[in-house]
This record gives sequence, C-alpha cells and structure tokens, in this order.
Amino acid sequence: MTRHDDRFHEHRFETIAVGAVENATPDESGTSDVIPPVHFSSTFEWGSGDDANEHEYSRESNPTRVALEEQLARLEGGEYGLAFASGMAAISTTMLSLVPPGGHLVSSDSLYSGTEKLLTEFVARHLGVDVEFVDAREPENVAAAVDSDTDLIWAETPTNPLMRLCDISSVATIAHDYSVPFGVDSTFASPYFQAPLEQGADIAVHSTTKYINGHSDSIGGAVVTDDDEIYEELAFCQRIGLGNMLSPFDCYLVGRGIKTLPARMEHHEENAMAVARLLEAHDRVARIYYPGLESHPQHDLAAEQMSGYSGMLSFEFDGTLDELEEFIEGLEMFTPGASLGGVESLIEVPSLMIPNEVNRGSVTAEIPETLVRISVGIEDVDDLCEDLRTALP
Repeated sequence: MTRHDDRFHEHRFETIAVGAVENATPDESGTSDVIPPVHFSSTFEWGSGDDANEHEYSRESNPTRVALEEQLARLEGGEYGLAFASGMAAISTTMLSLVPPGGHLVSSDSLYSGTEKLLTEFVARHLGVDVEFVDAREPENVAAAVDSDTDLIWAETPTNPLMRLCDISSVATIAHDYSVPFGVDSTFASPYFQAPLEQGADIAVHSTTKYINGHSDSIGGAVVTDDDEIYEELAFCQRIGLGNMLSPFDCYLVGRGIKTLPARMEHHEENAMAVARLLEAHDRVARIYYPGLESHPQHDLAAEQMSGYSGMLSFEFDGTLDELEEFIEGLEMFTPGASLGGVESLIEVPSLMIPNEVNRGSVTAEIPETLVRISVGIEDVDDLCEDLRTALP
C-alpha cells in the first residue's frame, strides 16, 4: 500500500495535514489566518435571514471545532468528521448511536481494556446488548458471528497491546454483505499509516490523545465516516444526546499536532523498527510483537493494508516479575506511563501498572503476565537502544 498517494484527494497527505490550502479563505472578520483562531465563546449572536449566524451555541457548533472536524475528515479521506471529548467518548458514542438496547454487536477479542469494559459492563449488562467476541485475525470467525440481526461490527487494528491485525477489506466485505456498519479503531496506526475507509470500513475512530495530537497535552477522540445516516446519528448524539464534544482549546491543540503528524510518524516508525530488532535479538525477550518485523505472524497483512508500521510494540520479558520491575526501574529514557503516541517514549507493564484491568476472567484475549508495551518516541534512536541494552538484565 502506498503512503496515501492513491487517495482520491486533490492534494497528498502531508499537504492536507499542514492545512495551508484549506485555511486560505478569509473568515467573517475579513482576515486570512494561517492558523484557525480559537473561538472560546459559548454562545453567538442570534440572527435571521441574511444575518443568520452559522454558529449559535458552542455545544452544537463551534468554528474551531468545525475547522478541526473538516481537517480530520480530509486526513481519513472521509466526508464527515466529529471531534469528541476523549477516545472513549468517540467509541461509546458510536456504539450507543448505532446499537439499540437488546441489539447484537460483534467485536474483535483483542481490545483496549477501556473498550472491553464499556462492552461488557455497560453495553451488555445495562443495555442488554448481545456482545459477541471473536478472534478477528481470521475473517471466517467474524463471518460466523454476523447475521441479519447484527447492528455493528467493531475491531481494533493493530490491537492494544498484543499488536494483532484485522483484515479490514475482508471484514468490510462481510459487513457489506449483511448491510452492517463496520467500525475500526485505528489509533495505533494513525491516519498516516492506515486508511480504513479506503479499505471498506464505514467508520474510522481515533483517540486523538495519542498520535494525532502527539504531544501528551490533550485528551480527545475522533470519528470519520462517509455514510450520511451514520453521520447524522453520531452528530446528534455528540451535540444533543450526550453532549460530549471536544473543547475549542483542545481542538486547537489537536489541529496543531496534525500539522506535524507525517514527520512524527516517520520518526516513530524508524525508531520503533530499530528498537524491535534490538529486542528480537535479546536473550531476555521471549517474544516480540511488532507488525514491521518479518517474524510477526501477520507481517504480510500489515504490509498490504498499512503504509507503515507505526511506533507501538510489545514484548514478553523472559524472567520473573521482580526482574521485570528492576528492568523498568533501570530505564532512563523510557518513562513508565499508561498512554502512548506522544513524542516521548513510554513503557508499560499492564499486569503491574493496571492489574485491575488485565485478565479479569473476561472473554477477551489473554495478556501475558510479563508483557511489556512500548510507545517508541522520537528521541535519538541510539540513546533509546543504549538505554534498553543497559537496563535489560
């Protein structure tokens, strides 16, 4: 897959990300801001007829949010973008808008723990939705679970934290055969390295907290779709039903981050590949999960549906939890932390740092006790590799 040069856009991804072409039109004040201004006002003067204002109340419509939502849609090659208060807000709005109480939802069984809890403890338990988890690495498993009563197919790819892939095009074909919406959480890849809508998905979802913003200073989420009806449902839920839109200042921060997304993602991937190769060869690493390595069981699929492999990887440490803790404490460049996708390198051991969210007898994929997840930043790669070599026992 080419690096988005095959998208049906007038301009290529890097140009769209910078946004200079889109921002060249003078606004109502007569200025031509290179950077869209931040509109903090909660309300706007009402007018009728020729004096009517496009924006009346910021929960329903804000100029700064509209600018970001249009930018997000362009990045994903979609018609409509929506910006939410968090990644979980984007996910929950999608599910609550499209799946009725008592409905049927088919989900991949390798998921971010927050999404798993949403599905098992709220969507299933409180709304009576039949949530069916399947190993989505094999499209046949998805096909076996979907029927004419299914309301939504949901998948992460690559998944958090096991780096499993879902064949987007194959699952999209299944979804379309049954006229079922198919949503893809593409946070780990970012819009730069993966384009779910081009491959047949109906909805692309991101935690903008991660790569899209990229600087660990904003919480947010995004949904992009080509479908008119899906957009109307989600937009109503965002603005009226749940009111979980992104604030103007966070919209500004995310828009600013988007401008450097291509450059950052190239650097993330380059560093991650070097780190992955180092870990793959180390005798204290039992197994490594990075789609960019030929040893990854789904490497061929990653090469086909992604234009790059991003900066996320995980590995199983060969040793005890005490030894693993010593390794983490010995690191200087990698900060222990639960987030990802920022310019700084972060490291997480789910069983130590979020034990209440890992393998609680759920039906989702089991996470090994000594699994380590790394969000590789854009520091000097030699410094990162030397830090790992020094800390590994």
